[in-house]
Amino acid sequence: MSSLKPLIGASLVALTLAACSTAPAAPGLDPVPPPARRPDAKTQLEYGSPPPPPPGRY
Repeated sequence: MSSLKPLIGASLVALTLAACSTAPAAPGLDPVPPPARRPDAKTQLEYGSPPPPPPGRY
């Protein structure tokens, strides 16, 4: 019975270290920005409708 306490203590320490040792990977940076949001009705009323997109180059 006396060898059971150190075994339980060592297993608790091992489980604690295993739980803390692996951190989730940080998300990578997305090189593509999200698309621009469309202005809602209130924004269009306050600031006017957005300008039309520029014409194509060719």
